Amino acid sequence: MTEATEPPDWMQRLAKATEDIDARTFMRVPRAPSEGVREAAVLMLFGEDENHGPDVLLLRRADTLGSHPGQVAFPGGAADPTDDGPVATALREAYEETGVLASGVRPLALLPELYVPVSGFVVTPVLAYWEQPSPVAPVDPAETAAVARVPVAHLADPANRFRVRHPAGYVGAAFSAPGMLVWGFTAGLINGLIALGGWEQPWDATDVRDLELALRATQ
Repeated sequence: MTEATEPPDWMQRLAKATEDIDARTFMRVPRAPSEGVREAAVLMLFGEDENHGPDVLLLRRADTLGSHPGQVAFPGGAADPTDDGPVATALREAYEETGVLASGVRPLALLPELYVPVSGFVVTPVLAYWEQPSPVAPVDPAETAAVARVPVAHLADPANRFRVRHPAGYVGAAFSAPGMLVWGFTAGLINGLIALGGWEQPWDATDVRDLELALRATQ
Protein backbone atom coordinates (compact mmCIF):
# COMPACT_ATOMS: atom_id res chain seq x y z
CA MET A 1 0.00 0.00 0.00
CA THR A 2 1.30 3.43 -0.94
CA GLU A 3 1.72 5.68 2.09
CA ALA A 4 -0.41 8.81 1.91
CA THR A 5 1.45 12.08 1.56
CA GLU A 6 0.38 15.61 2.37
CA PRO A 7 -1.07 17.63 -0.50
CA PRO A 8 1.32 20.20 -1.98
CA ASP A 9 1.48 23.65 -0.41
CA TRP A 10 -0.65 25.27 -3.11
CA MET A 11 -3.44 22.75 -2.51
CA GLN A 12 -3.29 23.19 1.24
CA ARG A 13 -3.50 26.97 0.83
CA LEU A 14 -6.53 26.61 -1.43
CA ALA A 15 -8.29 24.31 1.03
CA LYS A 16 -7.48 26.66 3.91
CA ALA A 17 -8.81 29.63 1.95
CA THR A 18 -12.21 27.96 1.59
CA GLU A 19 -12.80 28.05 5.34
CA ASP A 20 -15.43 30.53 6.52
CA ILE A 21 -16.53 31.58 3.02
CA ASP A 22 -20.10 31.88 1.83
CA ALA A 23 -21.86 31.33 -1.48
CA ARG A 24 -21.26 34.92 -2.56
CA THR A 25 -17.59 34.08 -3.02
CA PHE A 26 -18.60 32.29 -6.21
CA MET A 27 -21.75 33.94 -7.50
CA ARG A 28 -24.93 35.67 -6.52
CA VAL A 29 -27.33 32.85 -5.83
CA PRO A 30 -30.92 33.07 -4.62
CA ARG A 31 -31.98 31.37 -1.43
CA ALA A 32 -33.23 27.84 -2.03
CA PRO A 33 -36.94 27.25 -1.43
CA SER A 34 -37.84 25.29 1.68
CA GLU A 35 -39.13 22.35 -0.37
CA GLY A 36 -39.07 20.92 -3.87
CA VAL A 37 -35.29 21.04 -4.33
CA ARG A 38 -32.97 18.13 -5.10
CA GLU A 39 -29.53 17.54 -3.62
CA ALA A 40 -26.46 17.22 -5.84
CA ALA A 41 -22.68 17.46 -5.58
CA VAL A 42 -19.77 18.24 -7.89
CA LEU A 43 -16.14 17.16 -7.57
CA MET A 44 -13.65 20.00 -7.93
CA LEU A 45 -10.64 17.74 -8.39
CA PHE A 46 -7.21 19.38 -8.53
CA GLY A 47 -4.08 17.52 -9.54
CA GLU A 48 -0.58 18.44 -10.64
CA ASP A 49 1.52 17.71 -13.69
CA GLU A 50 5.28 18.22 -13.78
CA ASN A 51 4.98 19.99 -17.13
CA HIS A 52 2.14 22.43 -16.51
CA GLY A 53 1.68 22.57 -12.73
CA PRO A 54 -1.71 22.51 -10.97
CA ASP A 55 -4.70 21.45 -13.04
CA VAL A 56 -8.40 20.77 -12.59
CA LEU A 57 -10.60 18.06 -14.07
CA LEU A 58 -13.43 19.20 -16.32
CA LEU A 59 -15.83 17.45 -18.67
CA ARG A 60 -18.02 18.49 -21.57
CA ARG A 61 -21.53 17.13 -21.49
CA ALA A 62 -22.90 15.33 -24.55
CA ASP A 63 -24.74 17.52 -27.04
CA THR A 64 -27.69 15.11 -27.02
CA LEU A 65 -28.50 15.44 -23.31
CA GLY A 66 -31.81 16.99 -22.40
CA SER A 67 -30.28 19.04 -19.57
CA HIS A 68 -27.38 21.48 -20.15
CA PRO A 69 -26.27 19.84 -23.44
CA GLY A 70 -22.71 20.55 -24.50
CA GLN A 71 -21.85 22.54 -21.40
CA VAL A 72 -18.53 22.23 -19.58
CA ALA A 73 -18.83 21.12 -15.97
CA PHE A 74 -17.14 19.55 -13.02
CA PRO A 75 -17.93 15.84 -12.65
CA GLY A 76 -21.02 15.45 -10.50
CA GLY A 77 -24.75 15.05 -10.39
CA ALA A 78 -27.80 14.24 -8.34
CA ALA A 79 -27.56 12.40 -5.04
CA ASP A 80 -28.76 8.81 -4.83
CA PRO A 81 -30.61 7.58 -1.72
CA THR A 82 -27.73 5.17 -1.08
CA ASP A 83 -25.05 7.92 -1.11
CA ASP A 84 -23.50 8.66 2.26
CA GLY A 85 -23.41 12.43 1.84
CA PRO A 86 -22.09 14.81 -0.84
CA VAL A 87 -18.56 13.36 -0.94
CA ALA A 88 -19.97 9.95 -1.84
CA THR A 89 -22.23 11.53 -4.47
CA ALA A 90 -19.36 13.49 -6.05
CA LEU A 91 -17.01 10.50 -6.15
CA ARG A 92 -19.65 8.15 -7.52
CA GLU A 93 -20.67 10.55 -10.27
CA ALA A 94 -17.03 11.28 -11.17
CA TYR A 95 -16.37 7.57 -11.59
CA GLU A 96 -19.51 7.06 -13.67
CA GLU A 97 -18.72 10.01 -15.94
CA THR A 98 -14.93 10.02 -16.24
CA GLY A 99 -13.55 6.85 -14.65
CA VAL A 100 -11.88 8.65 -11.73
CA LEU A 101 -10.98 6.11 -9.05
CA ALA A 102 -12.06 7.21 -5.59
CA SER A 103 -9.07 5.44 -4.04
CA GLY A 104 -6.73 8.06 -5.52
CA VAL A 105 -8.75 11.08 -4.42
CA ARG A 106 -8.41 12.94 -1.11
CA PRO A 107 -11.46 15.09 -0.29
CA LEU A 108 -10.35 18.21 1.59
CA ALA A 109 -13.34 20.50 2.05
CA LEU A 110 -17.05 20.97 1.46
CA LEU A 111 -17.93 24.38 0.08
CA PRO A 112 -21.20 26.23 0.75
CA GLU A 113 -24.33 24.82 -0.86
CA LEU A 114 -25.34 26.65 -4.03
CA TYR A 115 -28.89 26.76 -5.33
CA VAL A 116 -29.26 26.44 -9.12
CA PRO A 117 -32.78 27.62 -10.00
CA VAL A 118 -32.71 26.44 -13.62
CA SER A 119 -32.34 22.81 -12.51
CA GLY A 120 -33.83 22.96 -9.02
CA PHE A 121 -30.70 21.49 -7.44
CA VAL A 122 -28.92 22.50 -4.27
CA VAL A 123 -25.31 21.66 -5.14
CA THR A 124 -22.49 20.98 -2.68
CA PRO A 125 -19.04 21.50 -4.26
CA VAL A 126 -16.45 19.02 -2.94
CA LEU A 127 -12.86 20.26 -3.08
CA ALA A 128 -10.38 17.41 -3.48
CA TYR A 129 -6.77 16.61 -4.33
CA TRP A 130 -5.83 13.92 -6.86
CA GLU A 131 -3.13 12.03 -4.95
CA GLN A 132 -2.92 9.13 -7.39
CA PRO A 133 -4.32 10.17 -10.77
CA SER A 134 -6.07 7.48 -12.74
CA PRO A 135 -6.69 7.46 -16.50
CA VAL A 136 -9.83 9.41 -17.39
CA ALA A 137 -12.06 9.43 -20.46
CA PRO A 138 -15.77 9.64 -21.26
CA VAL A 139 -17.32 6.50 -19.76
CA ASP A 140 -20.62 6.85 -21.62
CA PRO A 141 -20.44 8.98 -24.80
CA ALA A 142 -24.20 9.49 -24.55
CA GLU A 143 -23.56 11.41 -21.33
CA THR A 144 -20.01 12.80 -21.58
CA ALA A 145 -18.45 14.09 -24.80
CA ALA A 146 -14.96 14.93 -23.51
CA VAL A 147 -12.81 14.91 -20.38
CA ALA A 148 -9.76 17.09 -19.80
CA ARG A 149 -7.26 18.08 -17.15
CA VAL A 150 -7.06 21.83 -17.69
CA PRO A 151 -4.02 23.68 -16.28
CA VAL A 152 -4.90 26.35 -13.74
CA ALA A 153 -2.30 28.59 -15.41
CA HIS A 154 -4.33 28.44 -18.62
CA LEU A 155 -7.56 29.37 -16.87
CA ALA A 156 -5.90 32.19 -14.92
CA ASP A 157 -4.25 33.63 -18.05
CA PRO A 158 -5.96 37.00 -18.75
CA ALA A 159 -5.99 36.10 -22.46
CA ASN A 160 -8.41 33.26 -21.69
CA ARG A 161 -10.77 35.17 -19.40
CA PHE A 162 -13.79 37.28 -20.34
CA ARG A 163 -17.52 37.43 -19.67
CA VAL A 164 -20.45 36.17 -21.72
CA ARG A 165 -23.97 37.47 -22.19
CA HIS A 166 -26.76 34.87 -22.34
CA PRO A 167 -29.74 35.62 -24.64
CA ALA A 168 -31.86 35.88 -21.46
CA GLY A 169 -29.68 38.77 -20.30
CA TYR A 170 -27.45 36.93 -17.81
CA VAL A 171 -23.83 38.12 -17.82
CA GLY A 172 -21.19 36.05 -16.08
CA ALA A 173 -17.60 34.84 -16.03
CA ALA A 174 -16.23 32.68 -18.83
CA PHE A 175 -12.99 30.90 -19.67
CA SER A 176 -11.59 29.69 -22.95
CA ALA A 177 -9.97 26.25 -22.80
CA PRO A 178 -8.82 23.99 -25.65
CA GLY A 179 -12.01 22.94 -27.41
CA MET A 180 -14.14 24.21 -24.52
CA LEU A 181 -15.98 27.31 -23.37
CA VAL A 182 -16.46 27.32 -19.60
CA TRP A 183 -19.38 29.50 -18.50
CA GLY A 184 -22.35 29.58 -16.13
CA PHE A 185 -22.28 27.74 -12.82
CA THR A 186 -18.91 26.07 -13.43
CA ALA A 187 -17.22 29.31 -14.48
CA GLY A 188 -18.51 30.99 -11.33
CA LEU A 189 -16.88 28.31 -9.20
CA ILE A 190 -13.59 28.48 -11.11
CA ASN A 191 -13.62 32.26 -10.88
CA GLY A 192 -13.79 32.03 -7.09
CA LEU A 193 -11.22 29.24 -6.83
CA ILE A 194 -8.66 31.17 -8.88
CA ALA A 195 -8.99 34.10 -6.49
CA LEU A 196 -8.89 31.92 -3.37
CA GLY A 197 -5.85 30.01 -4.64
CA GLY A 198 -3.83 33.18 -5.23
CA TRP A 199 -3.70 32.67 -9.01
CA GLU A 200 -5.63 35.83 -9.88
CA GLN A 201 -4.11 38.14 -12.51
CA PRO A 202 -5.53 41.44 -13.77
CA TRP A 203 -7.96 40.76 -16.63
CA ASP A 204 -10.45 42.76 -18.66
CA ALA A 205 -13.85 42.30 -17.02
CA THR A 206 -15.33 44.75 -19.53
CA ASP A 207 -14.76 42.22 -22.33
CA VAL A 208 -18.34 40.90 -22.66
CA ARG A 209 -19.06 38.55 -25.56
CA ASP A 210 -22.25 37.09 -26.97
CA LEU A 211 -22.59 33.54 -25.64
CA GLU A 212 -23.52 31.96 -28.95
CA LEU A 213 -20.61 33.59 -30.75
CA ALA A 214 -18.22 32.54 -27.99
CA LEU A 215 -19.46 28.96 -28.23
CA ARG A 216 -18.94 28.88 -31.98
CA ALA A 217 -15.39 30.15 -31.55
CA THR A 218 -14.50 27.02 -29.54
CA GLN A 219 -15.84 24.57 -32.13
